[in-house]
Amino acid sequence: MSLDIEGKMLPKLVYVAREKRTHYNHNFKAGALNALIRVSSVISNGPIILTVDCDVYSDNSESVKDAMCCFMDEENGNKIAYVQFPQSSYNVTTHDLYASCFRVPNELEMRGMDANGGPCYIGSGCFHRRHALCGAVYTAFFKQEWYGETTRNENESASVLEERCKPLASCTYEKKTQWGKDVGLLYGYPSEDIVTGLAMQCRGWKSVYLNPERKGFVGVAPTTLLDVLVQHKRWSEGQFSILMSKCCPFLYGYKRIPFALQMAYTLYLLWAPNCLPTLAYVTIPQLCLVKDIPLFPKVSSFWILPFLYVIVSQYIYSLGEFVLCGGSVKGWWNEQRMWLFKRTTSYLLAFLDTLLGKFGFSELGFTVTPKVVDENVLRRYKKHVMEFGSDSGMFIGLAFIAMLNLFGLFWSLKTMVMDSGTRALDHLALQIGVCIVVVWINLPVYEGLFVRKDDGKMPTSVTCNSVILALIACVSIVLF
Repeated sequence: MSLDIEGKMLPKLVYVAREKRTHYNHNFKAGALNALIRVSSVISNGPIILTVDCDVYSDNSESVKDAMCCFMDEENGNKIAYVQFPQSSYNVTTHDLYASCFRVPNELEMRGMDANGGPCYIGSGCFHRRHALCGAVYTAFFKQEWYGETTRNENESASVLEERCKPLASCTYEKKTQWGKDVGLLYGYPSEDIVTGLAMQCRGWKSVYLNPERKGFVGVAPTTLLDVLVQHKRWSEGQFSILMSKCCPFLYGYKRIPFALQMAYTLYLLWAPNCLPTLAYVTIPQLCLVKDIPLFPKVSSFWILPFLYVIVSQYIYSLGEFVLCGGSVKGWWNEQRMWLFKRTTSYLLAFLDTLLGKFGFSELGFTVTPKVVDENVLRRYKKHVMEFGSDSGMFIGLAFIAMLNLFGLFWSLKTMVMDSGTRALDHLALQIGVCIVVVWINLPVYEGLFVRKDDGKMPTSVTCNSVILALIACVSIVLF
């Protein structure tokens, strides 16, 4: 066994601080995990590796045993590369103000992937088979040896063990090696977790999704709107960059993983492009209202029925799905609001950044979500009050869309009054309906702009800029 300078047994818990230098790319989280994989191979070389984020803790003492049952299954255990637990948070509000619970993905979408080859790796709460994570290709002859692999360095002192580990955590170790390419977590993607899981599945391995009644691992959800938007900007940018790369599931996974699993990956890889249809629906009908231009069939026309069917059935299905997964009606409405906010800010920026990166105008980045929360911010969060309080460009975009829809609604009401209501309502009913829904969703934004006086309200600069931009857009449409 490993001994310290006093001859006592060295604990197997080791803190690793890898070397970083200006002229060497440290590859963010993926680089850190790869360094830990190498160092742990000297200290214990355990066949199973658990990855968790720094703000995540285990909330279920049975999670290790549950995962090992999957790996040690006599029939299919040797095929499994990793066992993924859902992402959960302990500080989510009653009705999930910022939609941080991932209720439908955890309860339905990940189970669907599990039935078609295995869930994606989401970066935390995941047990990995070291052999698979280090680039091995699955073969039918593979059989895990559970004994005899972890008895290394039994008689080494702590100082000798430390010297052996230092080169493995140096910034130059990976130069001219396959680390980050075929071995360990892959480099070059903000979402290194998803692309690494996909690579393992394409090498023939399977994965398993475990979602016990008592959550296996619990973390901290963001408590401000800006933190949520920045987090999703990073996620969606990383996922879209995978779709635009050689690791696209339809190319990299062709004839390697089931087509159903390739399609399942697009649920997440297409988050960023989702901004385009959403932006169209929250801007074009409203601007056309200002010009009294109808975009949808008349209410008196038969052709209104397909539009009504799609709208009503989609919302009924979405609400039913959310409630069946354990959510509430108010929680569902909060999720609809956050989808709108994310699609018009986070996903839009991620979409543009990814395209600019493909042409060399933008570089890969990694933004860490803040973990320290101000007491006043936390107090408002627990009261389900949205936190703005920043002059971020994302908030200008949110406020602009909110004001544009408000102006469009006022203009349509003016048109109905001047036209006795009948003709305008017949021609513009669906557009007015869209406008009303967007205004209703944005009620917290209007409160932040004009009502609230606390530190979490919209900054004055955001209010002025958004109102001016919305007025310019409306006046331009009227004049031209």
